[in-house]
Amino acid sequence: QVQFVESGGGLVQPGGSLRLSCAASGSIDHIYDISWYRQAPEKGREWVARAIRGNITLYADSVKGRFTISRINAENTVYLQMNSLKPDDAAVYYCNSRPTVVRWGPGTQVIVSS
Repeated sequence: QVQFVESGGGLVQPGGSLRLSCAASGSIDHIYDISWYRQAPEKGREWVARAIRGNITLYADSVKGRFTISRINAENTVYLQMNSLKPDDAAVYYCNSRPTVVRWGPGTQVIVSS
C-alpha cells in the first residue's frame, strides 16, 4: 500500500509562507482523498485540507483563504502552500489518505516565531 512522507517544514516568521510536500511511495491516481492534518503540542490531530479526485479541494475554517492544497498525480505528491502564517499554525503536519488510512509518516514540523 502507498505510504506518505512529509517534508518542507521549518521556521518562519508570522506572516511568512511555507510549502509542504507529501510524497507518496507509489501512484496516487486511485486514491479518492488525500488530506493534510496537523497536531500542536498537547492538542489532538486537526484536519487541515483535503484534495479529492476530480480537482475538489476543501479546507478547515482556520486556514481557509491562507492555505492551498494541490494534488499532482503525475508526481505522486500533494503540496500544501501556507501563506500568512500565524503562531497558531505551528504544529507537526502530516498527510494521509481517505477512506483508507495508512501508517502515519514522520510529519514535518512548522514553527512560526519571530
